Amino acid sequence: MNSVPVTLRSFTALLLRGGTLSAAAPPAARCHSSSHRTVFQFCRTMASTGNNKNNNNNNNSQLLGPNKKGKKQKEPLRIVKTKEHRRKRGDVHGPNTVYLQVVGAGSRDSAASLYLFSEYNRYLFNCGEGTQRLMQEHKLKAARLDNIFLTRLSWQNVGGLSGMILTLKDTGVPQCVLSGPPQLENYLNAIKSFSGPLEDIELLVRPYTEETYTDDTMTVYQVPIFAESRSDGRKPPSQSPASPKRDDGSRDNPDSPGEKRKAARDTSLVVSFICRLHPRKGNFLVAQAKELGLPVGTAAIGRLIADLKNGKSVMYEGKEIRPEQVCTPSDPGPVFIVVECPSDEFLEAVCSNQQLKRHQTGGTEDPAVLVVHMTPESVLKTDQYKEWMERFPSATEHLIINEHACTVHNFRSHKIQAQLNMIHPEIFPELKSYKTKEPQAALHVPNVRAECLLKFQLRPVMEWQRDAIPPCNTEEFVKEASEVPNFLEEVDKCRQISLTDAAEPSEKYPEVVFLGTGSALPMKTRNVSGTLVNISPSQSVLLDCGEGTFGQLCRQYGDDVDETLTKISTVFISHLHADHHTGLIKILYQRERALTTVGKPFSPVYLVAPVQIMTWLNQYHNYCEEILNHINLIPSYFLCDGAEIHKQRMKSFIQALLKKNDLTKFQTCTVRHCKNAFACSFTHQSGWKLAFSGDTMPCQEFVHIGNNATLLIHEATLEDGLEEEALEKRHR
Repeated sequence: MNSVPVTLRSFTALLLRGGTLSAAAPPAARCHSSSHRTVFQFCRTMASTGNNKNNNNNNNSQLLGPNKKGKKQKEPLRIVKTKEHRRKRGDVHGPNTVYLQVVGAGSRDSAASLYLFSEYNRYLFNCGEGTQRLMQEHKLKAARLDNIFLTRLSWQNVGGLSGMILTLKDTGVPQCVLSGPPQLENYLNAIKSFSGPLEDIELLVRPYTEETYTDDTMTVYQVPIFAESRSDGRKPPSQSPASPKRDDGSRDNPDSPGEKRKAARDTSLVVSFICRLHPRKGNFLVAQAKELGLPVGTAAIGRLIADLKNGKSVMYEGKEIRPEQVCTPSDPGPVFIVVECPSDEFLEAVCSNQQLKRHQTGGTEDPAVLVVHMTPESVLKTDQYKEWMERFPSATEHLIINEHACTVHNFRSHKIQAQLNMIHPEIFPELKSYKTKEPQAALHVPNVRAECLLKFQLRPVMEWQRDAIPPCNTEEFVKEASEVPNFLEEVDKCRQISLTDAAEPSEKYPEVVFLGTGSALPMKTRNVSGTLVNISPSQSVLLDCGEGTFGQLCRQYGDDVDETLTKISTVFISHLHADHHTGLIKILYQRERALTTVGKPFSPVYLVAPVQIMTWLNQYHNYCEEILNHINLIPSYFLCDGAEIHKQRMKSFIQALLKKNDLTKFQTCTVRHCKNAFACSFTHQSGWKLAFSGDTMPCQEFVHIGNNATLLIHEATLEDGLEEEALEKRHR
């Protein structure tokens, strides 16, 4: 479901009244044994129970091991048929229908991403966290997505790439090519540390040095943009401060392999893309041809049409027929440009680039019809960037994608949350959005601010299209729910019970916020695993952190998300399936930003996780962006009963974790799921205890560490009747 906050007291009360909570229904759905049934059925219907873990678990099981099929997928039949059809009719020219569509509008909860559609190909520009979820919700099919263009190797742009690759593999895409920074090769190698072999899909990197790519739709030119060195000769800083030396196995030193590879971690490069659609011949006008006496409908017309559409005049019965008499004008192929200028260090390089200059006024190439700017407001408002934009012809459109975007992305999440809010406003608060406080730049060119699903159609008619943007009207959502038979009556009964509970004194803390309850794939109304435990007004623990967890925090807390991030001192990762940990890096980066914003000193989080997570984090740190200074790793096995800890540094980490969170104990145990999978429990000084299972089959070790827990959070992946599948996939 969506973000669901409950206090320990109210959650326990719901459990006592309602019995076991279903994974398909929110806690508030079981308000009373005599009245919960209709509300429960409504919640199941509205939440689309197809989003349950059991429907999505295949992806994750294949993510961590070799694919069981053991042989390479063939090219999908629909693609083969399309190519054969084009060959038969001799169609070697560009597509009839092409449009760009915004997926992520660049807001803080949804990174910038663009989907390009033609009848021959599908493309994606950048793939941040949450991109896959948005494409699934809005039916932007990934089945023919065979090219992904990355403007920069930053987590903002590649955070959703590992999940997307696995989805492409499972849908039968035989090959996917990543274009952009050469370090993408290192990124692919890094994700294999937790994904396992990716044998059923061929992954290729087309670095900017290859420059040109051509397929059935367009030709793409890669334009490298290098940031200027500073006056002291140093490169611009990466997104995070330099990592200090460490004593926990992740030390950087001049002789280590990681230090020698630091040249591969280059944050001074972005890649722009100049895209030119293939020319399209004009259409043959049958009525005009008949008036001129051409033999329409006979075998002789074929050769005449071919010549006329190729721009040649023909003679027929002593009469010259010119192309413009019987054909619409040909389309030479419009040009659009995708540019990222992430900071002022890139400003001069972008504005003086000669390849981009060719498509401006007075340039040697066709002017761009559209320029997409993945550029922050701080750069947009500079005079230099404004002047560069103004050098494009006045007819050029400009699409701005950055944090100033004001749009709803996860429409279905807002809908279900608004409807559940009717049942219990405190447990299901209405979702919020983060609004940047930075003033919007005043631009003097035709520009449009991105919205989720906004289209710019390049063919057949060049125009903006807003018909796909879904309206997000809370009143309509409430009205729809109200029309469900008996729903309002059952809601009233639940509210009466809630009012009775509210009359009893209750502590706000601890508070549990369920950010994600799905599995393997993020779905329309629920994200993958992530649970925030607010221990006190100043401290929080995050239990698992799947892709998109930060976006869920943004939608839960809105403008208060920075304050929430600063309170997270500890993260527990149960195991290394992607749906449990690939949101960690963004949480760490955004937490650093939040600490700076609110004026608090930076300190690493205590990361309790399988030690094998360091293979992934070390590779990302060495080849992509610095990350190791954000964590103090406590390997999960050090918190198991009987574990021997010899290093004083590790003992101090554990003591600091307990003290920071006012805990008397934090325990882990291995569970029956995959290799190196753990559960945890922790006990507060005030006496309450929470146990968290992660993913597991029934497990006696977890029973032991969770004994006498005040609250048990346990996976419920597979419903009754699927016991054999649960056994095979090692789930409950």
